[in-house]
Amino acid sequence: MPLEFRHSARARRISLRIDQAKGRVVLTAPARVARRHALDFLVRYEGWLQARIAQLPTALPFADGATVPVLGVPHLIRGDTSRLRGLPARADAVITVPGAPEHLARRLTDYLKAEAKREIAARATSKAAIIGRPVAAITLRDTRSRWGSCSGAGRLAFSWRLILAPEFVLDYVVAHEVAHLKEMNHGVRFWRLCATLTVADPKAARAWLRRHGGGLHAYG
Repeated sequence: MPLEFRHSARARRISLRIDQAKGRVVLTAPARVARRHALDFLVRYEGWLQARIAQLPTALPFADGATVPVLGVPHLIRGDTSRLRGLPARADAVITVPGAPEHLARRLTDYLKAEAKREIAARATSKAAIIGRPVAAITLRDTRSRWGSCSGAGRLAFSWRLILAPEFVLDYVVAHEVAHLKEMNHGVRFWRLCATLTVADPKAARAWLRRHGGGLHAYG
């Protein structure tokens, strides 16, 4: 993997991480730390880094004949070059993507993001109404550090890749962030509220994300 070195005024120590989305290793050091000292740090942790790289899930590109889960259900990807226009369609565990092959991955990604927005927005609006709190906005991102977030202004953000996870997992993440509209903490009242807004056991959803969440980033 290529190496990206950064100086950060906010960093308090040297850190090392893998940016799977960009396929690179990121080495960050405080502004006053010389590059050579940061590289010494990299050498010391080379074994750890190689182990982490070996554990990364195999890339699963969107291509004709491949499969992708939608709400946890595997779907066959089928390219349709007979139609250059139109939106992808999903039926009988098959997603048909019109257009030239070189555009298939982008069009399928756009379709999955739209499906994620539709599913998440409907659930968030419904759950927010239950607790009597407004949702200021809903945005989708491709974050790796968290599956969802809630700002003090009532803005909710989610990873679009939740559409790939089983339905009970997506529902839990939405419930978690909506619960923050009323309880901006992780106290007892928050967890009780979160449980009432979730269709399944929150512990099961969190366990699924710990075990399988990283694999969702391999798609695309």
